[in-house]
Amino acid sequence: MGNKLKNKKKLIENIIHGIFLFLGLITVACVLVITIYLVISGIPAIAQIGLFDFLFGQKWASTAAEPAFGILPFILTSIYGTAGAILIGVPIGFFTAVYLAKMASPKTKVIIQSAVSLLAGIPSVVYGLVGMLVLVPAIRITFDIPDGASLLAAIIVLAIMILPSIIKVSLTALEAVPKEYEDASLALGATPEETYFKVSVPAAKSGIAAAVVLGVGRAIGEAMAVMMVSGNVPNMPELFQSVRFLTTAVASEMSYSSGLQRQALFSIALVLFLFIMMINACLNFFLKRSK
Repeated sequence: MGNKLKNKKKLIENIIHGIFLFLGLITVACVLVITIYLVISGIPAIAQIGLFDFLFGQKWASTAAEPAFGILPFILTSIYGTAGAILIGVPIGFFTAVYLAKMASPKTKVIIQSAVSLLAGIPSVVYGLVGMLVLVPAIRITFDIPDGASLLAAIIVLAIMILPSIIKVSLTALEAVPKEYEDASLALGATPEETYFKVSVPAAKSGIAAAVVLGVGRAIGEAMAVMMVSGNVPNMPELFQSVRFLTTAVASEMSYSSGLQRQALFSIALVLFLFIMMINACLNFFLKRSK
């Protein structure tokens, strides 16, 4: 009887293990399919245009009589926009998470967490609409420029959009730090603030880094909101000038593209995909090195 029960439990465990393995393989397969499809669809245009002309060309005129397919303005705009959003959003999100995890009263924590959850649930098109109706005119009036749809507007919108991801993941990581660490620090004479920033934060470093990675992914991959506030013009990036990101370049032209233009848009998607993979690989490398 005991052997039958053990065999039954082992069979159930093997079935569950097989299910989880199958689901994990599906995830890996999806990534491989996307990668292969982007490579097959994107390489022909790069081969026809030329890798150097495609990556470092400064002019994009896909529908002109003599088309040009240089995506350097899109690459630089995506880099500057993402970097600006991270520089603004990460400190705000990090300090908010520390405050909620260690300093806020229970009532304040519930209110702020509810607001953060609401912020996470707002569709990107709503961010873009509010930015277009409120932020863009405010930038135009404040800086006395012809059009407020600019790289600055995109950076501010992206910084707000990445806040929920950074706050939630960082908060979870900070709350998972064993209380004994903090008690030991306080017992040795450290102040609460010193304990939070010199004990709790280093202990939650991997979770906070994961929050930053999620924020970077959200900032790089956003299209609709950015398209509505950035002006969507293929200029070289300047803070108060209308610009176009890699994502918006694909989204704005894919519906009517054909031929080489369509292949070039797939090439942009391939560059964006490789760009995100490279950032994730670099962050993982530095995290493992620090450990």
